[in-house]
Amino acid sequence: MSTPAISNTAVFGSTGLVGSQILSTLLGWPSVKVTTISRRAPKAPESATNLNAIVEPDTTAWASKLTSLSPAPHTVFSGLGTTRAQAGGLANQWKIDHDLNVELAKASKASGVRTFVFISSAGTRSFISSRLPYSKMKIGVEDAVRDLDFENAVIVRPGLIMGEREQPRAGQGVMTGLVRGLGYLGQGLQDSVGQDHDVIARAAVRAAQLVAEGKAPSKYWVLEQADIVRLGRTEWVDNKPQTTTTASS
Repeated sequence: MSTPAISNTAVFGSTGLVGSQILSTLLGWPSVKVTTISRRAPKAPESATNLNAIVEPDTTAWASKLTSLSPAPHTVFSGLGTTRAQAGGLANQWKIDHDLNVELAKASKASGVRTFVFISSAGTRSFISSRLPYSKMKIGVEDAVRDLDFENAVIVRPGLIMGEREQPRAGQGVMTGLVRGLGYLGQGLQDSVGQDHDVIARAAVRAAQLVAEGKAPSKYWVLEQADIVRLGRTEWVDNKPQTTTTASS
């Protein structure tokens, strides 16, 4: 397995669908130090000696936990997110999906983190969608990350995220079944609507690796659905990224 250019990382949302796959992918490289800060311990093999799992039930303490890390992570991944139902209302969802993500981005910048990777969502900036609360949360975080002026930032915008969640979301199974059904009409059609959680995670990690190698197409790099499929599946062989491909915008 090739050694990535990234060596010191932190992952938020490591117990969630995409975040757990980002964690699993990073742990596959023993040379990569991975710190997680979460309300409960993430699932990880006992053999993962490169994991520093910080359990902190109080999310208001996460930013200070991050800034206390020494040395600071080179790259921070955030797959942090919840639903209105799980959070107990829109106001509480906003505190997690928007406020906490922005706070962690600010703490990352203050700590000297070079690259911030945020798992956002596709289609939030259209004329109609941009007025919805969910879209406003994602747009707000994206804009905050951009304005913080990291050395590099990666925004990952998947469509429907497909995969089995520990806590199923209402209608998720039906939507996933419909999207997978599009695959019978053509893989490209399915890819244009939804992506598997592991593909999204690998795309995020691959993008961070390209950034560390100086191959990112721009300082503020947005991965749309086609980019996710390319980096997370097409250019991913034997559970490791190809090191000979240069990213394109």
